[in-house]
Order: sequence, then structure tokens, then C-alpha cells
Amino acid sequence: MELKRSAKSVIERIVHLRDSLDLGDKKDRRDELEQEMGGPAFWNDQDKAKEIIQELKTLNAVLKPFEELLRQSDDLETLVEFAEEAEDDEFDDEIRAAAKKAQADFEAFELRSMLGGPNDHCNAFITIHAGAGGTEACDWAEMVLRMYLMWAESKGFSTQITDREEGGAAGIQVATIHIKGEYAYGYLKCETGVHRLVRISPYDSAGRRQTSFASVDVLPEIDDTIDIVLRDDELKRDTFRSGGPGGQHQNKTESGVRYTHLPTGIAAESRSERSQHKNDANALAQLKAKLIRMEEEKREADFAKKYDEKGEISFGSQIRSYVLQPYQLVKDLRTSHEVGNPRAVLDGGLDGFIEAYLRMKLAASGEK
Repeated sequence: MELKRSAKSVIERIVHLRDSLDLGDKKDRRDELEQEMGGPAFWNDQDKAKEIIQELKTLNAVLKPFEELLRQSDDLETLVEFAEEAEDDEFDDEIRAAAKKAQADFEAFELRSMLGGPNDHCNAFITIHAGAGGTEACDWAEMVLRMYLMWAESKGFSTQITDREEGGAAGIQVATIHIKGEYAYGYLKCETGVHRLVRISPYDSAGRRQTSFASVDVLPEIDDTIDIVLRDDELKRDTFRSGGPGGQHQNKTESGVRYTHLPTGIAAESRSERSQHKNDANALAQLKAKLIRMEEEKREADFAKKYDEKGEISFGSQIRSYVLQPYQLVKDLRTSHEVGNPRAVLDGGLDGFIEAYLRMKLAASGEK
């Protein structure tokens, strides 16, 4: 009896979700796009065709999991009806397995439905800066870099380090990762802010406890369907020698490119490619993403800090603390979500923090 009640509870949650979501417009739009794709002249305009394919992909990222969830609910309901008619435990194993999968898929879809921002579906750029503190801070910045690379790997996302400046004795001074995957930006944008580490320093011969800081900035990769106009007279372009481990070519030629948007002072640079042309394109793409993100943050002022209000990378400005000594704890200061196993978090276990932030944001939007 308890098993059937549990299964019915899962069904009720899915039905409630179905009734509360208005996906009719999305379904109509998908039908319209699929009809266009089936037309004989679809590929005559390749740019438009790519836009349609991308839009259809974005719609299906929501609709297909939702339709699968409804199918699971119907199947589970049928199993429960059979079990009630049979009045025995013949279907218990099937009900238990089906209810467990439906519950897991429901929670995954519920989380995905929180990603409704205009750029949430985009790929992401993550830039990590070491805070004050020399080698200790640079080493921490590289640990943060590794954490995001491992998180992306766990999701099956592809990654590329597009910019990296070594920290000297160890670690990095700054690095940028390009992460490609569905809703990468939507998941990762809550990571923007200052991350604080407390540990026994491996670089202190006296074995004293040290506090280090690293800032994280997350930007969407803006696709070609979003038109950002950058006027030439509002841009300052600089080139510089890339330096670092890139070899003599990068050290001797000015392949690095930096763009500065004069009206806002926002800058973006790229140094990882041997080709100045590729670095130019990377820097310009990141600048566009920063400008888009700045506008997005104005609409989300309750949850994000504006560029000119980021504050110092030090005490009092962190969003999350990672404590390795004298105890073991990672705690997000915005949501109070915490994990007592820092190693798992530093190995990419960020999903709990991301989900807690999204649920906090969803609850806050519901109160307005």
C-alpha cells in the first residue's frame, strides 16, 4: 500500500507540473519550425537554416524531456491500476523502478525549467583571477580552474582553455575556459563571485593556516542570432606579446589581443592562440558576451553584482568558502548550502550548490 501511495504521489507531482506549465506556444512553434525544415527550399538560405535548427534544438531541450516525463507518468499510472486490480505484489518491483526513475527525471526537469534566462542555453566562458597573496593565491586559482574542468567533464561538456597566464612559482594569475554544452551558462552563472580557501599552506615552512581568494566571472557565448552592434569609434584595440608557455612564436610576436569598450570601460583579451586573427575573434566574442551579461545583470540586480560593484577580491566579498583546516566544509554564503567533503567539491561536485542557487532564485521570483 505504501509503495502505491508513493507512486501516486510522483504521478500527482508530474500532473501538477503539467497543469502549471504553459508549453502550448512552444509546441506550436516547434511544429512550425519542423514544417519549415521539411520544405524543399530550407537549405537555400543556410544562415536562416542554422538559426532555425538552433531554435528547434533549444525548444526540444525543454519539450522532449517534458513529453518523456508525461509518458512515464502514464506508464506508472497504468502499473498502479494493474496492481490494484491484481490485489497482490506481482507488480511491486516494476512500480518501484518506474517510480524511482520518474522521480529522478521529474527533479531533473524541474531544475532545467529554472533555466529560463535569455542566454541560459548558451555555452559559457569562465575567467578565474587569483586574488592578493602571491603564490598561495595563484595555486588556489588553479585549483578552482581544475574544479570547473572536472565539473564540465562530468557533464560530458567540451572545454578549451582560451587564455592562461602563469602565476610564477606555481598556479595561475588568470585563466579563461570555454565550456561548450547545453545550458552551460545557465548552470554556471551562479558561480560568479569571490571564492575563499582556508588551509594549511603547502608554501609556508612553518605550516601556518592561510586564507586565499580567487574571483570567478562567467559569461555566455553569444550566438550569431543575437545582434550586438559595436561601433569602431567605441572600441580600443591593443596587441601584446602572449608570453607564458606558448613557445617562442608567442613570446616574440604580438599575437595577444585586447579590446576595450570605451563607453563602459569593459575589456576582454585573448592570448592562447598562435594566430592574432583567432585571438582577435576570441577577444571580440568575449567583449560582446560581457556587454550582454552586463545588461542581464541589471535585470537581475538582486542576484548578481554589477561590474563596477564587484568589490575587492578579499574578506567580506566571497560567495563561497572552502575550508580544509581546521575542519572540512564548503559553504555557499548566499544559499547556506554546505558539503562536508571539500575534496568531492574540488573534484567537480558543484551540482548541489548550483541547484540550491537556482531554487533560491525560483523561490524569490515567486514571492514578487
